[in-house]
Amino acid sequence: MSGTLNKVMLIGHTGDDVKMHYFEGGGAIGRFPLATNETYTNRTTGERVSNTEWHNIVVRNKGAEICEKYLKKGDKVYIEGRIKTRKWQDEAGTERYSTEVQCTDFTFLTPKDASGMPQQSAQPAQKSAAPAAPKASPSPVSPAYDDEEEDDLPF
Repeated sequence: MSGTLNKVMLIGHTGDDVKMHYFEGGGAIGRFPLATNETYTNRTTGERVSNTEWHNIVVRNKGAEICEKYLKKGDKVYIEGRIKTRKWQDEAGTERYSTEVQCTDFTFLTPKDASGMPQQSAQPAQKSAAPAAPKASPSPVSPAYDDEEEDDLPF
């Protein structure tokens, strides 16, 4: 295989509200931290261990404005994008590096009544040049299934 792939898929909780930065040409960038958790049991001690990983998410233009409007601290969100490392200088002139997830697509997973946003407000953050493969998005169970009795099927 001669091609490469830079793709990230995350489901986590926002660590803060979206911080926006607007440019003269009308563009916008939104940034927010995203926490993902890993929990496992240590085999030697039997102790339950929980690790949190923080990711810096960057959303651009219309997607950033949608995230700013609907995402609040603590909301659950699905993020899809690519990893990008930036090099910059701090006030002392020292070269620093930041690794970010450049968001290309997102889906809000926190229910509407929990955060005040519409549940099906997923919007692509950026248009990709290549056609995207179809993907299934989480959807609630149809209300028609709630009223039916449970079948005795083995599966």
